[in-house]
Amino acid sequence: MKQAFVSMLELQDKMNSKVHPQWQQQGYAWYRAIWTECAELMDHHGWKWWKKQTPDSHQIKLEIVDIWHFGLSILLTSGKTAEELAEELASHWQSADTTQDFLVAVEQLAQHTLTSKGFSVPLFCQLMELCNFPLVELYQQYIGKNVLNFFRQDHGYKEGTYHKVWHGKEDNEHLAEILANLDGTQADLQTTVYTQLQVRYPL
Repeated sequence: MKQAFVSMLELQDKMNSKVHPQWQQQGYAWYRAIWTECAELMDHHGWKWWKKQTPDSHQIKLEIVDIWHFGLSILLTSGKTAEELAEELASHWQSADTTQDFLVAVEQLAQHTLTSKGFSVPLFCQLMELCNFPLVELYQQYIGKNVLNFFRQDHGYKEGTYHKVWHGKEDNEHLAEILANLDGTQADLQTTVYTQLQVRYPL
């Protein structure tokens, strides 16, 4: 568990540094990114009583992964090392267990984030528990999305030359197909995902 956290923290730091080398000194509003992602998460779950809605489990998990990216970024701004943060994550990795209502759980995380401008690991774990999203799957999905973000940057995302749709599918769909055929615990997961994206991307 601890090594998985170290890997994700190090990858998040690299991704943020790719966007801005001194990202930790920029005062980015990571908390704002989290609560807006919470709103998107609720939309994918469905909350409107005046229309028929069915929870989209795939999109729900993707939104939770996005929240995790921003949560890791908040933790990294503490100035602690990845090893120290991984130790803390491992020791706090348990559900807050304050509700069985998924929408209430999302609101609790959003409220905590808005109030503290921080990131609650137990409230995040509660979301994962309520949608049956184990840590090993979070790790695989996080690594995949992180690699895709790097791939986008390497292929002109910031310059506007990147093509998000290849062969009739969005890049996220290609990523999902790649991850479905890989072992989420394999040591070379990052390299394998990047290579397979490269093979599929039209040059």
